[in-house]
Amino acid sequence: MKFHGYFRSSSSYRCRIACNLKGVDYDFVSVHLTKDGGAQKGEGYKTLNPQGLVPSFELEGGEVLTQSPAILEWLDETYPEPKLLPDDPIERAHVRAFCAAIACEIHPLQNLRVLQYLRGEFGQDQEGVEAWCQRWIGDGLAACEALLAKRQAQDFCFGDAPGMADIYLVPQVFSAARFKVDLSAMPNVRRIAEACNALPAFAAAHPSKQPDAE
Repeated sequence: MKFHGYFRSSSSYRCRIACNLKGVDYDFVSVHLTKDGGAQKGEGYKTLNPQGLVPSFELEGGEVLTQSPAILEWLDETYPEPKLLPDDPIERAHVRAFCAAIACEIHPLQNLRVLQYLRGEFGQDQEGVEAWCQRWIGDGLAACEALLAKRQAQDFCFGDAPGMADIYLVPQVFSAARFKVDLSAMPNVRRIAEACNALPAFAAAHPSKQPDAE
C-alpha cells in the first residue's frame, strides 16, 4: 500500500496515527503541497486523486482511497483491532459528530488553498491569516471543549483508550499551535492531546517525525 501525503497535512496526520495504532505498514510517497506550485496540482497526482488533495491510499489491487474520513473508516473495518469506533450506536454517533465538528467545521477554513486565497485575492499578510485561523480554530475547538466537558472525566475523548475522536483532535491541536491559538480556556482539549502525544503511535505520527518534514 502506498500512502500519498504531506507531513503538515492534518488529514495525512490523522491517517498516520490510525495506521500506527493498528500496526499497518505502508510505503510513503510525499506530495509537497507548496514547492513548485504544489505537486498535488500536477496532472500525475490528479490522475490518482482528481480533487488534488492529500491523503490518497493506493491499494495493492489498484484501488485508490481518498478523503481521510473514508480512509479511517476503511482502516477500522479492514484492520478491526484496536477499534476506533465504539460498538454502541449512540456512542458511535457522538464520536462521528465530534469528528465532523473538526473535519467539517474547522479544518476546511484553515486548508492551504483557503489561506492561499486569503493571501492572493484579499491581500492578507501573515498576521491577517493568523487572525483568520485563530478565530475559526478557536471557535471550533471551544465547541469541542464544551462537548468533552459534558462527559465524565475520561483519559481520552470517549473512553479509556484513544479512538477516532482523538485521531481528529490531536492534528487540530497541532494546527492550533501553528497559528498561535490560545487554548488556555480548554483544559480537556489540552489534557487529552497531551495524553495522546505521550503514546508511541501518536508521537511517531507527529509532523516533525516524518521523512518529508521541513
